[in-house]
Amino acid sequence: MTQNADIIPTVTFRPAGTGASAKPNELGMREMQARAFDKRGEQYLLIKSPPASGKSRALMFIALDKLTNQGVKKAIVCVPERSIGASFNSEPLSKHGFWADWEVAPQWNLCNAPGADDPKVAKSKVKAVGEFLASDARVLVCTHATFRFAFDELGVEAFDDALIAIDEFHHVSADAGNRLGAQLAQLIGRDKAHIVAMTGSYFRGDAIPVLAPDDEAKFETVTYTYYEQLNGYQYLKVLDIGYSFYTGPYTDKISALLDPTVKTIVHIPSVNSRESLKDKHREAEDIMGHLGEWQGVDPETGFHMLKTAGGATIRVADLVDDDASKRDRVVASLKSAAARSDRDFVDVIIALGMAKEGFDWIWCEHALTVGYRSSLTEIIQIIGRATRDAPGKTRARFTNLIAEPAADDPLVVDAINDYLKAIAASLLMEQVLAPRFEFTPKDAGPKPGFEYGPDGYQEGATNIGVNSQGQMHFEIKGLKLPTSIEATRICREDLNEVIASFVQDKSILERGMFDTEVVPEELTQLKMGKIIREKFPELSDEDQEAVRQHAIAALTLTQQAKAAMVGDVVDGEFTGSTAFIDGVRKFALSVTDLDIDLIDRVNPFDATYAVLAKAMDEKTLIQVQAIINAKKEKLTYEDARMLAERALEFKRERGRLPSLTAQDAWERKMAEGIAFLQRHAAKAAADG
Repeated sequence: MTQNADIIPTVTFRPAGTGASAKPNELGMREMQARAFDKRGEQYLLIKSPPASGKSRALMFIALDKLTNQGVKKAIVCVPERSIGASFNSEPLSKHGFWADWEVAPQWNLCNAPGADDPKVAKSKVKAVGEFLASDARVLVCTHATFRFAFDELGVEAFDDALIAIDEFHHVSADAGNRLGAQLAQLIGRDKAHIVAMTGSYFRGDAIPVLAPDDEAKFETVTYTYYEQLNGYQYLKVLDIGYSFYTGPYTDKISALLDPTVKTIVHIPSVNSRESLKDKHREAEDIMGHLGEWQGVDPETGFHMLKTAGGATIRVADLVDDDASKRDRVVASLKSAAARSDRDFVDVIIALGMAKEGFDWIWCEHALTVGYRSSLTEIIQIIGRATRDAPGKTRARFTNLIAEPAADDPLVVDAINDYLKAIAASLLMEQVLAPRFEFTPKDAGPKPGFEYGPDGYQEGATNIGVNSQGQMHFEIKGLKLPTSIEATRICREDLNEVIASFVQDKSILERGMFDTEVVPEELTQLKMGKIIREKFPELSDEDQEAVRQHAIAALTLTQQAKAAMVGDVVDGEFTGSTAFIDGVRKFALSVTDLDIDLIDRVNPFDATYAVLAKAMDEKTLIQVQAIINAKKEKLTYEDARMLAERALEFKRERGRLPSLTAQDAWERKMAEGIAFLQRHAAKAAADG
């Protein structure tokens, strides 16, 4: 599977192929599961780990230990939808070396029980939860909805001494309208239940936190990164993430992106979206028409049989069809053992609102998504469909097909917005795929477990350490360290959340990508600083600055690693090496001293713009630039105050205030902030 020339590549990740993430230990645990099991004694545990890393089995190991050794009497596993309940079916763990088996009696897997998860018709399921709690049974599996209704009926006390496991934890939020979030807060407040939360996403996808800061601080976090997961694969050698533009109906462009020999999931747009052609059945038929000539329907599986131009017959699963009997047969076929064991059981899946979270088709090589998805979590879940490791699968790809901004299009602004969102998603995926960073001030000394190259750690030199988990340690001159427990936790666990807020801010992305006059410090200090203040108002000024520095350092190092290692784009394929650690080393060693001032002076979007400038139509690029530059923001009072605060730091360091006539653009900008406040004060005095 070669890179398609119609796709603009934004990330090309080449895993090390160690096989470590799939290799079990003597207890039958894979690498991530063993790491989570090491924390089994924690009352509140949050597992952040990519799709297909084995979170469901990790929960089984932890729950069995809690039920056997920690005084926990019941384990209730909650999943967002019924189909995911199968991930927690009975499992003979002892066959692989563990000391117990995971057993769920059929009547206690409520995901298999008839009836919708609706409070009016789910009385029997709520009743079943109560009966389970009163019985000798130890494990129950249900949906988030069933648990919510049961909690409302039975009260928080009913779950004392129980383990509540929440799968796909990003569905929860601290928002007052989120019942599950409010119920978890009650459980934590009562402090008599154990909670294990699991998520395959590193972002909620919106601005609302999953938990309130005080509650989140009580959780021990186990993070297993995409970087570790992919590097530990046996078969997958390359992951490509990119996007492609189209004009006119998207179904006209899709034939250039679809290869009938590549196992593909096509996610067509919602009928309410701008990209939809308002006839989902016709859209699915058109896609099949591009793939080949229809030969009929397999009566057993319900798959469409198509004869391709090359003469082969491929099998297409249509999950768009509303006919319940047809779709149920297709869904059942996709869940069968044959779908998992036989690479050629199905070739292409066309879906709308399905085949995303929790859908397990290990053979998928290409996830092709039409239209921008508003939730970053949804994008990561879709990408996760293609990143399973499977025999013979050496390359996987995610492509986002989005409308190209065109000058004569009355919806050009909407198209540009979708285009910017796609860029933000690619930036965040780069961050997700990067190793974890640990930052310390210059000459703070080596960290245990990190290797610093053949000469070891050298005081006064540029030291870059790497450990066995793929984490990287950097020393940054002038770096502020967090002082509070919460700020330390944010720097260790939540930098990606901070970066998500930064790159998903449309005005920041517009200016960073397309404003040729932007001063990098406006983005790295002013804009990032504002996001930190709004996101973590409870932190002190010093801790807010420490978090800002850590977040901008992580984003800049990731982007500069890409810039350092990416060669020219030839026929849509990167020719340069994309070995991430080598790229980071190359950037870090290319500067005399890695200091926070230098990092703040780098526009974090430069590397992405460089890729776009090479791969995108020049006329479109200039047009987008012109539209965005036509609506430049004026300096606000709040921004001026933040500039004045930076100006006071400048004065403490230099003994003078910034000058409006300085050669340095950032110094002039700080001076503009002071001048703005002076004019504002003078006007207020004149009016008063």
